[in-house]
Amino acid sequence: MDREIITTEDGSTTLYIPELNEHYHSIHGAIQESTHIFIKAGIEYYGQKNIRILEAGFGTGLNAFLTLLEARDNERKVVFHTFEKYPLTPQEVEQINYSDLFTPEDAPLFQQLHDAPWEEDVVITPYFTLHKHRADFEEVNFHEYFDMVFFDAFAPDVQPRLWTESMLTKFYKALKPEGILTTYCVKGTVKQALRNIGFNLKRLPGPPGKREMLRAVK
Repeated sequence: MDREIITTEDGSTTLYIPELNEHYHSIHGAIQESTHIFIKAGIEYYGQKNIRILEAGFGTGLNAFLTLLEARDNERKVVFHTFEKYPLTPQEVEQINYSDLFTPEDAPLFQQLHDAPWEEDVVITPYFTLHKHRADFEEVNFHEYFDMVFFDAFAPDVQPRLWTESMLTKFYKALKPEGILTTYCVKGTVKQALRNIGFNLKRLPGPPGKREMLRAVK
């Protein structure tokens, strides 16, 4: 499946899949979107100093990179598990400009996320441990292990099976009691599925270009 690098409105890059007419991040700003949905509405809201995070969709590595920087700056210990079946090629990683938009010392950290081996714990910094699973979301099988889920799959109109009640149940089971799930998606069928599973939902103001987002609490 072909992927193209594009620049979003905040100057950060993302990927576009013409076959699906789908972007990995908001065209209104990749970094702005991820910061708003996963860092501010997720990690900062949760507020704890030790957090286990499960991410649905490693993609460009942006969410992991922003989490790593947040953890370092706030001395927060994060264990970050992420699932990705179709990782970026080294050539694609080279064209992603996130490390150019932060300080020079941060640039190697972004590359380390992509260079990290799969299927094992990798300590990137004293505050951030990464575990990449090269697998489909179907293989998520944890029980009350995580504090937080970053649900960043492609939109339900593009990949509806990733947003079914049975699939979302896997992530509900993976969360500890009072754990939270954040996502950009506020589609009615998705909200109903999350409620049916047992989540309590809160609609929040969305990032630039999007009116709302969701935070779901177990």
